Amino acid sequence: MVRAEDVPSREPLDAERAAALAQLALTGIDREFPNKPGEVLAAADQLRTPREMHPAFYGCFDWHSSVHGHWVLVRLLRLFPEMKNAGEIRARLDAHLTAANVLAETAYFEEKRNRDFERMYGWAWALRLAAELRSWNDPDSVRWAANLAPLENKLVALTKDYLPRLTYPIRTGVHPDTAFALGQIHDYARIAKDAELASIIEKRALDYYANDGAYPAAYEPSGEDFFSSGLNEADLVRRVMPPADFGQWLDRFVPDLAKGLPPAWSKPAEVSDLSDPRIVHLVGLNLSRSWTLQGIASALPVEDPRRHVLETAMNAHLAAGLRYVFSGHYEGEHWLATFAVYQLTAAGVP
Repeated sequence: MVRAEDVPSREPLDAERAAALAQLALTGIDREFPNKPGEVLAAADQLRTPREMHPAFYGCFDWHSSVHGHWVLVRLLRLFPEMKNAGEIRARLDAHLTAANVLAETAYFEEKRNRDFERMYGWAWALRLAAELRSWNDPDSVRWAANLAPLENKLVALTKDYLPRLTYPIRTGVHPDTAFALGQIHDYARIAKDAELASIIEKRALDYYANDGAYPAAYEPSGEDFFSSGLNEADLVRRVMPPADFGQWLDRFVPDLAKGLPPAWSKPAEVSDLSDPRIVHLVGLNLSRSWTLQGIASALPVEDPRRHVLETAMNAHLAAGLRYVFSGHYEGEHWLATFAVYQLTAAGVP
């Protein structure tokens, strides 16, 4: 049951609420089971437990959730170093982000059958984690960043190899959505000062999306979405276009936005069953819609009437999403803190 004291306020986070959100990630990162592996097995002798295959990121039900659970802990520790569970967070990150553990994670991607593992959703979150560590001049963070570097470098190389071969973007409301991954990895490239990676992403983003118009928002959401592919796209394009050009692109993409969002985007999604691992995705949809609306609005002039429309919908979706972050069901609690923290701390907004 959701406790009123656990529901994060729509006001800026404080240390107490940050500690409650961090506790969700702490509960998950060492919980090996239940687990949903994403491996391709070539022979019976390749069967391993999650911890044997992924010594750093074996908890939280699946690899990507474990990775972004670690990101949540780093981000909240960076922003609230005084929170009550800070010591436990540091100890747990120390235990997971060791040089040996990360080398084993990196070696996993060296095998041909594993090179598309978690492409590109998990890659994007791993590079978001790397970017967070790079942005914090704390002795522990510096050490964890150094330990993470082999995996970071491997995923950057895989991204640079993959994007020129991705002829068409993947448009979906779940993990493979191309626009989400490109937005996250572009943020990483900016922080890491990887001009080559940033340039590849900018070119591919424009190749994929620059000529889009009149997005069919009425077809969203599907029944297990945690993303709006259309809003992810707009949140990416605002990163790679000059503001004036983006404003014109947005006029084509969402005609008459100043008069209101398409109905499918203005109303938060209804969530009928918090214990169903797919239906609970819709809680994440409300939170991710909120952060994309926030990002899109941030790229418009303060006086632009479209900002008010976007921010009104942003607040409605945020309130709807925050209601269920603490649900008492592991199906949602193993990952929803990530989406809440991303929005509440404006992680994707410069």
